Amino acid sequence: METADENRDKTQQTLQSAASLKAFMMKNSTESNLNLYDHLTLLLMKVMDEQPQNAVDVIEDMSRDVKRGLFKDKQSTLRDLPQTTAAELLAEQQRVLFSRPEEADQEEELIETPLPNVSEIGFYLEQAGVGLGREEMQRIFLALKQLVETQALLRCRLWGKILGTEGSYIIAEVEYREGEEGEEEESTEEEEREAETEENEMDPLPQSTYKPQPAVPKEALGTGANKYVYYVCKEPGLPWVKLPSVSPAQITVARQIRKFFTGRLDSPIVSYPPFPGNEANYLRAQIARISAGTQVSPQGFFQTGEEEGDEEDESPRDSCEVNPDFEGVPVAEMTESLSAWVHHVQHILQQGRCTWVKLTVKPEDDSNEEGEAEEKEEEPDEPEPEVGPPLLTPLSQDAELFNAPPWTSKVSSTLTAQHAVAVLRSNLWPGAYAYAYGKKFENIYFGWGLKYAGEGYSPPVPPLPQKEYPSGPEITEALDPSLEDEQILKDAYEEQQDAQEEMEASDEEDEEDDD
Repeated sequence: METADENRDKTQQTLQSAASLKAFMMKNSTESNLNLYDHLTLLLMKVMDEQPQNAVDVIEDMSRDVKRGLFKDKQSTLRDLPQTTAAELLAEQQRVLFSRPEEADQEEELIETPLPNVSEIGFYLEQAGVGLGREEMQRIFLALKQLVETQALLRCRLWGKILGTEGSYIIAEVEYREGEEGEEEESTEEEEREAETEENEMDPLPQSTYKPQPAVPKEALGTGANKYVYYVCKEPGLPWVKLPSVSPAQITVARQIRKFFTGRLDSPIVSYPPFPGNEANYLRAQIARISAGTQVSPQGFFQTGEEEGDEEDESPRDSCEVNPDFEGVPVAEMTESLSAWVHHVQHILQQGRCTWVKLTVKPEDDSNEEGEAEEKEEEPDEPEPEVGPPLLTPLSQDAELFNAPPWTSKVSSTLTAQHAVAVLRSNLWPGAYAYAYGKKFENIYFGWGLKYAGEGYSPPVPPLPQKEYPSGPEITEALDPSLEDEQILKDAYEEQQDAQEEMEASDEEDEEDDD
């Protein structure tokens, strides 16, 4: 048994170790000037006061709160500047739209301007049940005002909005004044051709005898699919970007592919067949296709020139003008019959142009007999000229697609029919709408820029499983014989061989006797 002296020694050692431990815990930190003893004391007092459930699970958070509370009074009142969000950056860019220059006078605002009344368009679209909302339409209105002020435009119209996976495109359809429209830069292709010819001269390559089909020329600016110029911007207040003119090859390939837009004009188009251009060219091709198929107006609003010559009357009509005597079509008539609506934009042919062009036509010059013979051989291969439907063709003549009607018409309200609006919706290009009320009408597009492709894709049913092998002696595998059966077969085979040899020997002996 331990004596009193031994117990006294142990007690003294315990007190010494406790004192050294307490001294260690009361040692202040060089960073925060705190010690562990005081921190644990405050932490235990906080636990006893609050008595939280599952204290062991929240002890770390309580320790952090105790430490933070000690510095609360000593913290500076200055705060870190928060990072600017994307919404704040966009608001800063859109702030310019709401600022009015000091030099602007009221007299200048009364002058006729190509700026459309987007507020009125948004009101009628709201009656039709479509639109972007009043706030966004107002910002678009101001963005179009900014575009009109920076460009010499004769006409400006809100074409619509095409959605994308990363961003959207707000599209404005404009027409320049005479002499103000700039020429497009098409020197890149010519420079590439010149570079290729220089390389061929330095290191001539074997010439191929293959002659590709001539490329369909692009329609001139102001005609056909390039009649209007289009500007796009991602958000109101951001810079407007002018889209390039469209080529027949781009329209032809765009009809064979289906691609969602990304919202980046310089994004490449990865598809088969390969698309000749980037997303800006693909966007321009889709705009041309949608405009040709969905730009409609009430019958009688436009008229074609009647003072043209007979020769011009034989060619398809490519332009129309506003009829000053148009009095409007009743809303009930426009909703009951599609014949009250007509197309006022040219149809795009399979060639990718609105007007047919003969590719084998050559300039008249002194050609030899061989050249004439080649022309005669090429004449049968020339396809027959295609003629599309003329302008102002009623919608009742539009063809169905996938057994679906091309258009759906309705009245905006049956309760207040006297103030209702005639609404037309395209089923071939979902997102294309038109409305008409009295002498006013408008076309708009809000969608993904894709044509209706029928019902959703349903994968084919997998084939039936193969049948089991039929049982029969031809394909049934025989069992391996045992050793006894093999020995019996071997003995029988040897006896058969011996008997055959004896018969052959006896036959030889008979032949010798006969001799």
